[in-house]
Amino acid sequence: MSTTTDEFLTPAEMADACGVSIDTLRYYEREGLLQPVARTDTGRRRYSADDAAWVRVLRCLRVTAMPIREMREFAELVRRGDEAIPERLDILLRHRGDVVAKLDELHRAIEVIDEKIAAYSTETVATPHADAEPHTRRPTLDGKGVRA
Repeated sequence: MSTTTDEFLTPAEMADACGVSIDTLRYYEREGLLQPVARTDTGRRRYSADDAAWVRVLRCLRVTAMPIREMREFAELVRRGDEAIPERLDILLRHRGDVVAKLDELHRAIEVIDEKIAAYSTETVATPHADAEPHTRRPTLDGKGVRA
């Protein structure tokens, strides 16, 4: 896909379009995850549609907890072209397995949390509210009661 000058994004536009911060874009550049970014005559960064698509892939990998080391390896394999597709596939299949395992773990955690919520909700309903009990003294902020 070729891009014209009109199709380039500023760092702020790129960050917004990809759901990352400008600092994250710079970090991805420093870590070698992004190819060198095009610049204007005055040195300002200009991101292409291809850059945006790639950052969305990186964000997906990062959100799913792929370590930066593996992201760097994956990025290098992408730069090598089609010859590295089998190696890229291996990385993605391993990562997918890790993500699925983490999802299973999170589902089990939600079940435990739901059990606790149900238990606490039952206890809250079973415990009479203070206003439901007849009493002759009302508590005050300083700990002294006032006769009703």
